[in-house]
Amino acid sequence: MYHQSVDGLTAFILAGGRSSRMGRDKAFLELGGRALLDRALELAGSVTPVVRIVAPQDRFLTVARTIEDIYPDCGPLGGIHAALTNTSTELNLVLAVDLPFVEPDFLEYLIAQASQTAALVTVPQAAGGFQPLCAVYRKEFAGVAQTALERKRNKIDPLFTQVETRVINEAEMHRLNYHPQMFRNLNTPAEFDLAEKACGKRKS
Repeated sequence: MYHQSVDGLTAFILAGGRSSRMGRDKAFLELGGRALLDRALELAGSVTPVVRIVAPQDRFLTVARTIEDIYPDCGPLGGIHAALTNTSTELNLVLAVDLPFVEPDFLEYLIAQASQTAALVTVPQAAGGFQPLCAVYRKEFAGVAQTALERKRNKIDPLFTQVETRVINEAEMHRLNYHPQMFRNLNTPAEFDLAEKACGKRKS
């Protein structure tokens, strides 16, 4: 069930990846009859009315306001930096376009935790690693990202050791009845096929 949106929050959908392993643009792949981008827009829109897409403008300009990377070809960190450089809000939800199973209620919890701490990042940790593409970043993290990008250090996770970070671990998620499997993303045709089967089971 979708609930009331949060004031003072911007959501950014990262959709500028090359989808090289998938072989076609993931944003427009249809899962359960709906494009992943449409699903992501609805999910983000459930928590804030201010939703932007981080991707080349020519691909998505007719869908929503689009922001391009300032540091192109630097992976997701470049997208996070572009988002935080262009935001007007303190709190910013970053969401990958290929996370169709993230629960709206969990996003509300994530945002609530971010608003109650001074941490620059509020991020889930599941399946043995951080989930930086389903996380809330304070605007100030833009400077941390820019320094890393200028040094050609494009990995996101190491940056969390440099700043105050609120980690939502698997134990916390299980306690609240959230399943870490919701963070599985779709990078390959095989992963997409499994997602279609899971989607079919939900409907049956």
